[in-house]
Amino acid sequence: MIDQVTLEAALADARLAALEFDGARAWLEDARQGPMEPLAAEVWVTDPTFSHVLLVEHRVRGWVPPGGKVELGETPREAAARELWEETGLRGELLPAPAAVAVRSYRADWSATLGLSYAAVIGRDVPLGGESGQSPRWVVLDEEWESVFPEDRDRIRAHVRRLASGQSVGAY
Repeated sequence: MIDQVTLEAALADARLAALEFDGARAWLEDARQGPMEPLAAEVWVTDPTFSHVLLVEHRVRGWVPPGGKVELGETPREAAARELWEETGLRGELLPAPAAVAVRSYRADWSATLGLSYAAVIGRDVPLGGESGQSPRWVVLDEEWESVFPEDRDRIRAHVRRLASGQSVGAY
């Protein structure tokens, strides 16, 4: 079960997210009335030239941003930073406003849930590490990558291009 601190943090960040997909904010307002679990967080990482994104090869989902389940007592932002470290060996400051909020099912045996996408800009000169069996790699922004969430390619690209243009992320 998600605790009240985690839920309030998710609500606050969902309201701040630059992009909203799948009616996520309304879904979250309804879902908070009952037991909601799990909650997911990920990080859309780009390099300072805004030409690459960092993805992790998941055994089932294909190439996806680093991320995972928000643990008990953890805010979504804390979970995103932890997952980035665990899956890539990188630590980076997450940008203040979340990149996106969406609703999806991350596993066949999970009901649809909220996912918060945070963003970070990290140099490609930092060595990658992470969990065995889930290789991270930098992908050229316009390169195609296989994923069970193909819509994420355009979402991530749009966000990175917005960052590169210097426009406020809230101006979507």
